[in-house]
Amino acid sequence: MSTTSIYDRGLDKNAANYAALSPLTFISWSAEVYPDRPAVIHGARHYTWQQTYTRTRQLGSALVRRGLRRGDTVSTMLANTPEAYEAHFGIAMAGAVLNALNTRQDADSIAYILQHAETKVLITDREFSPVIAAALAKLDVKPLVVDVLDPEYAGPGEPLGDLNYEALLAEGDPNFAWSLPNDEWDAISLNYTSGTTGRPKGVVYHHRGAYLTALSNVVESSLPRHMVYLWALPMFHCNGWCFPWSVAARSGINICLRKVTAAGMFDAIRQYKVTHYCGAPFVHSTLIEAPAEMRQGIEHKVSSLVGGAAPSQAMIEGMARIGIDLTHIYGLTEVYGPTAVCAKHEEWANLGSGAQAERNGRQGVRVMLEEGMKVLSPTTLEPVPNDGETMGEIMFRGNCTMKGYLKNPEATAEAFAGGWFHSGDLAVSDPDGYARIKDRSKDIIISGGENISSLEVEDTLYRHPAVLVAAVVALEDTRWGEVPCAFIEPRPNMSVSEEEIIAFCRARLAHFKAPKRVVVGVVPRTATGKIQKYVLRQQAKDDAASRR
Repeated sequence: MSTTSIYDRGLDKNAANYAALSPLTFISWSAEVYPDRPAVIHGARHYTWQQTYTRTRQLGSALVRRGLRRGDTVSTMLANTPEAYEAHFGIAMAGAVLNALNTRQDADSIAYILQHAETKVLITDREFSPVIAAALAKLDVKPLVVDVLDPEYAGPGEPLGDLNYEALLAEGDPNFAWSLPNDEWDAISLNYTSGTTGRPKGVVYHHRGAYLTALSNVVESSLPRHMVYLWALPMFHCNGWCFPWSVAARSGINICLRKVTAAGMFDAIRQYKVTHYCGAPFVHSTLIEAPAEMRQGIEHKVSSLVGGAAPSQAMIEGMARIGIDLTHIYGLTEVYGPTAVCAKHEEWANLGSGAQAERNGRQGVRVMLEEGMKVLSPTTLEPVPNDGETMGEIMFRGNCTMKGYLKNPEATAEAFAGGWFHSGDLAVSDPDGYARIKDRSKDIIISGGENISSLEVEDTLYRHPAVLVAAVVALEDTRWGEVPCAFIEPRPNMSVSEEEIIAFCRARLAHFKAPKRVVVGVVPRTATGKIQKYVLRQQAKDDAASRR
C-alpha cells in the first residue's frame, strides 16, 4: 500500500513556508519591535534591545572574521554579566557553539573540557584568571583568549589574552548579516555534566530544542511581555535553564548579578521591580534566612522556580511567608534543565501547609513542549502503576532532549536505549500521575544545583597516604540540598582527622566538591569486598537527622 497521499505532492518546504527553529529569532524580533526598551542592566551599564542586538551581531561578525566556522567551539568563563548574555546569541550567529564553563570548576576539569571541546576561542572574566591560567598551562594547543574587563568587578585577576572583549566587538560589523542554521538540528551549545566515571560528559543542545525549551519556560512560568528577570541562576547552568532565550522572547529586562547575596537580590528586586528569578535551593534559603528589614519596600508579586533538589516543606512555607510564589521544576543537563514541572492545582490551596508542601515538592509532570516523561520499568520500559509505591526510572523523550554526548557514542546509545532518555533517577508515580523521586541510581550528588561525581571525590581521597578505603555519598543539607559526605577507613597503624581530609580535598578539588562531613572508621563491605553504599547512605541520613 502506498504511503503517500494527495498532501505529499506539490506541497514541499520552501523559503516562504519553512524556517529552522532557533532562539536567535527572539532577539531580532525584540530589537525590531521594542528597540528602545531596556534589555540588559548591570550596574552602570544599561543596554536597550537594539544595542544588545547590535553587540551580538558584532560578536558574531568578529568571530567569523577571526576564522570561526560552523561547529567550532567558543568557551566562556563568565559571571552573570552582559557578556555572558550576549554570548548566547552572538556565538550562534557565527554558526559556532557556545560552551559556558562552570565558574566553580577546578583547573584540571577546565583543561579537560577545553581540550575535549576543541575550543577555538575562550572568553574569560579576569576574576577567574588564576584558575584559567592554570588550565591553559596544561594545554598543548591553546585557544585565542579574550578578556572581559567588567567595571563592576574590582577584585584581583590579571588579563590573560591578547585583546579584551570590547576590542573584539570593535572588529565586528554591527550590521552583520547572520543567518539561521541550515538545519535546526545543528548544535547551539555544549554543556558538561559529571558522570559516574568522574570525567565530565559533553551534552550537546540543538537550535530546535533551545527554541522550544525557551518557549516552554514562557508557557510554564506564564512570563508576561516586558517581565523583569533577575539573574540569580548562573548562565552557565544548562544555559541558565534556557532563560536567556526566554527573556528575549518576551522582550523582558535582564538584571545581571555577579554575586548572589540576600542583600543584593532584595536590593535588585526592590529597585527594578523584579518579577521573576530562578535558583537552586540555597538561593531561596538565603532569602528566607535574611533579616526581615532587607525585604522592606517590596510589595509587588515575585515568582520563582526552584530546581536542582526538591524544596523542603520549610522552604516552601518560608517562601510563601516572605511573599514569593515558588514553583518546583525538575530536569537534568541532558534535557535542557527544566523539563518537568510540579504544576499546581487550585484545590491544593485548601490543604494544610504540610500536605501542600508534599505535593509541591514532587518532580511532577512533563512540560507541555516535551513529548514524554514517564516513570518506567528500567528492564521492560513499561510504565509503573500510579500507586505511589512501585519504583521505576524517570525517562524523557521529545524535542527538549539533547542530541547526545560529544565524542561518546557508547554513552549516547546507553542513555537513549529503547527510545527514551534514561535519567538515572528512581521514582514512583503517585495516583495523580505526578513523579516523585525516591533514590538515585547513579552516585551523583546535587549540591547547589551542581552535579558532583562521588567517584571523582573518592579518587582524590585515595591519594591521601593514610586512606585505605574511601566512599562518598550525599548528605542532606538545608542550604545546598546535598553535600558530599566521606567515609574513610585508615590504613593499619595510621590515623587521620576530618579536618585533615577536608583540607586535603579542598587543595585538589573545586571547593564545592570537597566533603563537608568526614566519618572515620570501618567502611562496611560485602563478602566480595564491594562497599555497601546503601548502608552509608542510611548512616548519612541518620547523621543529618541527629544534627537537626
